[in-house]
Amino acid sequence: MRTILTRRALVRGALGSGALLATGGGLAALAGCGTEGTRQTEASCTSQDNSANEKRLSFSNWPLYIDVDENNETKRPTLDAFVAKTGIQVSYTEDINDNNEFFGKIRNQLSACQSVDRDIIVLTDWMAARLVRLGWVQRLDLGTMPNVEANLLDSLRGRSWDKDTAYAVPWQSGLTGIAYNGKVTKEVRTVGELLTRPDLKGKVTMLSEMRDTMGLLLLDQGDDPSDFTPAQFDAALEKLKAAVASGQIRRFTGNDYAQDLEKGDIAACVAWSGDVIQLNFEDEQIRFVPPEAGLMLWSDNMLVPNKATHLGNARQLMDHYYDPAVAAELAAYVNYICPVRGAQAEMEKIDPELAANPLIFPDNATLNKAKVFMALSEEQERTYEQKFQQVIGA
Repeated sequence: MRTILTRRALVRGALGSGALLATGGGLAALAGCGTEGTRQTEASCTSQDNSANEKRLSFSNWPLYIDVDENNETKRPTLDAFVAKTGIQVSYTEDINDNNEFFGKIRNQLSACQSVDRDIIVLTDWMAARLVRLGWVQRLDLGTMPNVEANLLDSLRGRSWDKDTAYAVPWQSGLTGIAYNGKVTKEVRTVGELLTRPDLKGKVTMLSEMRDTMGLLLLDQGDDPSDFTPAQFDAALEKLKAAVASGQIRRFTGNDYAQDLEKGDIAACVAWSGDVIQLNFEDEQIRFVPPEAGLMLWSDNMLVPNKATHLGNARQLMDHYYDPAVAAELAAYVNYICPVRGAQAEMEKIDPELAANPLIFPDNATLNKAKVFMALSEEQERTYEQKFQQVIGA
């Protein structure tokens, strides 16, 4: 199998190498949370759609997050097929490297109801929720996208920050759970084991991303990460604090846990499914485990910012990627969870091994145990992040 640097790996690698306070959710990033910018409404910031007369579209995405022809890296087969089918020319740019960094690029324009010269942007759940909360994205109208309406996985419908799929369509998704190296430890089934099992002491890492780590802790104590109270959060945080104080947890990481797990320097960790797929290709002893209490589900989402002038063209592109055959072709390259119903059957025609991979096509039992982290207000985000950062020592 081709070894690729996944989108999430690229971002989390930067965070794990010391960029946390500068970008991905540390206290420095939080300093600006109270000054996000001016909220807008559909009445205060109207947008004109020129799609009928302008067959073009500007699409900003993360690096390494679309299929590429391996014989010609300038070709993107699924995107080229869209252009050929619709006549809509797509300017595709890989200029999103971090949610907070990109927010900083577009904040001033969107808060002032000005164009950011992009028709589609792709942001992770929590940042997508922030833009929806601020009124900075256009309503999509699910009824105009029949493939999306028919084929979006049930587990990705009704999310707390976008109940009716009115503003955001998942591009790709992933799971957060447990990974362990079978060469250095026996199977790990629960987050509680990570926090307390004596043979794992000093050989455990957890993620510096609050929503992933705290989401799993909330599940482990029987609470719902998609709907929790401050008291429940604090109770989970106390368990984490105790594990840190006892030396059970070696450190909190970005994506760099992957190298330590592969080498056996750590025995088990909180991990992202896409990373473990890549590691498992090289070493079958490295395994991803859905914790018994449940796991976290996250998505990177396509949104149309205010003042974008090609909403209709954008909806056509989103719907194109919810054709199961197209979705399978994309998933075969990027190796994250495909959010499209019917794509697994199409993947069997491309690569039966990938079609059987439960980290790309989880079964319903796994998806039913997965939770999306609760949408947070500005005040909640600031409070919870500060508490978490104090415990992990960031």
